[in-house]
Amino acid sequence: MSPLPRVNIDEPKYDQNTYIGRAKHFFLVTNPLNVLASSAKLEEARQIVLKYRAGKDVPECQTIDDVWRAKYLYDSAFHPETGEKQIVFGRMSAQMPMNTVITGGMMAFYKSTGAVVFWQWFNQTYNAVVNYTNRSGTTPISQQQLVTSYCLATGGALATALSLNKAVRNMNPLLGRLVPLVAVAAANCINIPCMRMQELRNGVVLLDENNTEMGVSKKAAAVGISAVILSRIAMAIPGMTLTPILMNNLEKRGFLARFPRSNAPIQTLFCGFVLIFATPLGCAFFKQRAGIKVDNLETEVRDSIKQKRPELDTVWFNKGL
Repeated sequence: MSPLPRVNIDEPKYDQNTYIGRAKHFFLVTNPLNVLASSAKLEEARQIVLKYRAGKDVPECQTIDDVWRAKYLYDSAFHPETGEKQIVFGRMSAQMPMNTVITGGMMAFYKSTGAVVFWQWFNQTYNAVVNYTNRSGTTPISQQQLVTSYCLATGGALATALSLNKAVRNMNPLLGRLVPLVAVAAANCINIPCMRMQELRNGVVLLDENNTEMGVSKKAAAVGISAVILSRIAMAIPGMTLTPILMNNLEKRGFLARFPRSNAPIQTLFCGFVLIFATPLGCAFFKQRAGIKVDNLETEVRDSIKQKRPELDTVWFNKGL
């Protein structure tokens, strides 16, 4: 068998300078079928990646496409910087199935105060796991920080949802169906920065084009976290706007009155269908390996980099997901 061609598998398979390339990349990373991979299969993928990186023979792979499949399976379960195996429910490949259930529940039971409390609590518990799992770098998160961010995000989501439900009670029913989206957006604006507070306090590692460490920047951390917040909201918007429109039409036509038990199943299944596409397309809004101009960094960080590499224009960092 001829040796496999050598490619840089630490760079995504598709061009990350285009939205289409990023979308193709994240369709593979967020593939929900990867959640079903056994520990043995994940370990096999990890060994293939390690051997290929080291320039060793990989007898398990017949073609370079086999290597890429192993790499994307590896990426779906292991942190890109620490290499640690991620919590199953926190992996990006679990986003579609988990958010299908959560979004369907929030959309179907938005009128009941008890249901609003339960689903917003459930959503923020899940978000806390996702945010911790996909944090940038090796930055430790203290137990106090975990509890604080969790309580703030849950409280913010509940306050937003319950107050808006009260405000739109006598308005167009469609407005009531959109309340969960506003609550989710508000919670993301609280939860993600709180969960990644250590990055905002201490900064993220900056790398040059050869992955050589060039410094640490708080400003880059703020840029990366802002991008993640926008991506998460973008992921939620299609399912949480198209579903209310669908259900409002079904309600007007009397379908839900004739088949009241179809409410939750229809919303859940429709949300799942939308999220198959919305999750990778939302992730693709920004590069995971984000760039920032050296001139836009803090003065001391900029000066330090200029001293080491005067010609360096841009540095890179992992913004997280």
